[in-house]
Amino acid sequence: MIDSKRRTNSWARQAATSRGNRPGRRPKLRILTYLIILVAGLIIGSFLRFADTVAKLTPPENPKADAIVVLTGGYLRIEQAVTLLETGAGKRLLISGVHPKTSADEIRKLTRAPEALFSCCVDLGREALDTIGNALETAAWVHKHDYKNVLVVTNNYHIPRSLTELSNADPQTNYIAYPVVNTDLKRGNWMDNPVVLRSMLSEYLKLTLAQIRSGLGFSGHSSLRNETVSAGTNP
Repeated sequence: MIDSKRRTNSWARQAATSRGNRPGRRPKLRILTYLIILVAGLIIGSFLRFADTVAKLTPPENPKADAIVVLTGGYLRIEQAVTLLETGAGKRLLISGVHPKTSADEIRKLTRAPEALFSCCVDLGREALDTIGNALETAAWVHKHDYKNVLVVTNNYHIPRSLTELSNADPQTNYIAYPVVNTDLKRGNWMDNPVVLRSMLSEYLKLTLAQIRSGLGFSGHSSLRNETVSAGTNP
């Protein structure tokens, strides 16, 4: 009786082992592992290419365009755009994405620009809520003034996505990148800075989604405060 039970338990263990070692299960797991490693490698490689591209971005020397647009997000960008306007890099400047409660006089004082320059040649766009909105607002302003070549001033890491969204919104206009460098990405130690690394990863993800959306022909969600964009006012 005891021997019979032992034989039964032995057969049960053998059957369980046999089920766990069925042909085909291990190769499938191996293939899945390889695919995960391959996808992870492609994503890491793509991110490093993005970082390398951003690190190599430099402003054009003595730029000339019909107009200038700066995407808000920091006064360093706006100061640079105003300087370009003062030196004749463009005839007119759009500051896109200005908060409704921020006045032109506040911006002028922060940039220390001449009052006459702001009165004649600077427009505040208050409709944009994000980069897609910046592109839509800019496109409306550009077509209103019939500009063909426009300098785009924004942070270096923000340039690729900005140009992608501007191309989606307005493929007829030639947008020229003018990167503002806040962090020197040419030094490899930026990866040791969690703030910079987080910003770069976030921007890379947003750029990837923008490129996928563009490839599928989607225009993206509405990113304007009002349906009708009316950039070009200077309250």
